[in-house]
Amino acid sequence: MNNFDPNIPVQKIFSGKLRRYHHLSVMRQLLWPSLVLKNIGDSFLVFVGFFQSIIKLIIWRPDVVFTKGGYVCLPVGIATRLLRIPLVIHDSDAHPGLTNLILSKWATSIATGAPLEYYPYPLNKSRYVGIPISSEFHKFSKLEVKAAKETWGISVDKPLIVITGGGLGASRINDTVVLVLKDLLKIGSVVLISGACQYDKIKAVVPLNDDHFQLHSFVSEGMASLLGAADVVVTRAGATTILELATLAKPTILIPNAKLTGGHQSKNAAVYLENDAVMVVDEDEMIKTPDLLTSAVNDIVSNAEHTKKMSKAFALFARPDAARDVANMILSNIK
Repeated sequence: MNNFDPNIPVQKIFSGKLRRYHHLSVMRQLLWPSLVLKNIGDSFLVFVGFFQSIIKLIIWRPDVVFTKGGYVCLPVGIATRLLRIPLVIHDSDAHPGLTNLILSKWATSIATGAPLEYYPYPLNKSRYVGIPISSEFHKFSKLEVKAAKETWGISVDKPLIVITGGGLGASRINDTVVLVLKDLLKIGSVVLISGACQYDKIKAVVPLNDDHFQLHSFVSEGMASLLGAADVVVTRAGATTILELATLAKPTILIPNAKLTGGHQSKNAAVYLENDAVMVVDEDEMIKTPDLLTSAVNDIVSNAEHTKKMSKAFALFARPDAARDVANMILSNIK
């Protein structure tokens, strides 16, 4: 059953993904036996999932199907084509994934997380709606920022730097922060969300939590409050995280993981960098020169005028009505 609403039934199908690594050449991937075997095996799972999807859709007789772009959507989307069921897809990343590229050929409507100019989709059935996010994310007033810092037990007298690599953490970001933490603390207070894997290791070498530094393995509740309290956010370039920060209008430093499939985080970051809405730090360069992270943070804190312009540009990408707009697109495709 669904973790959010026990009244929503959840059923599973088999599926598989095509493993592709942006930092490796096609030839190197073809000569990687275990990778090739996994891709062949997963191709078989897609066929199994396709037949499962046909059976389920015939039984359910849905008026419309909505898919979000993950590889599990492929067999379902193909089944809608065969059964002539309207299909609505949503693409969060600025770089279309393989599943959405395939499904877009017969989707009846396409919703995008970034402006349409970054997608190859037909304009007549595509709409830029943004990404549905929690209503907790909104632009914080100065009083709300102060209150949020007090709630988290963080000094209100210094800029707050929040650093997170996502739910699982990011080891290269964590390692860099440990190396330059003393310098970062000269700029402001620091909250590092490390992920569970490195938490104990980092805890052993950093200061105890106080009003100037906090280490968390994970934040399950109140993430909007913590990010809202921040004066600078350092994070990966996942599409949803970026739109949450755009809605908060937070000065943001993106450190994309260039090794992910299709280099989608790098392409996400490029959209906002192109519009002077964020700063981007290359991860490989940061590993060679850890002070690059400190310099980027210091640039944001010390240059108020530029930071204000950057935040305003970032806020233009906010789409607070994204959930409603996607819902309307789905409903409009019911025959």
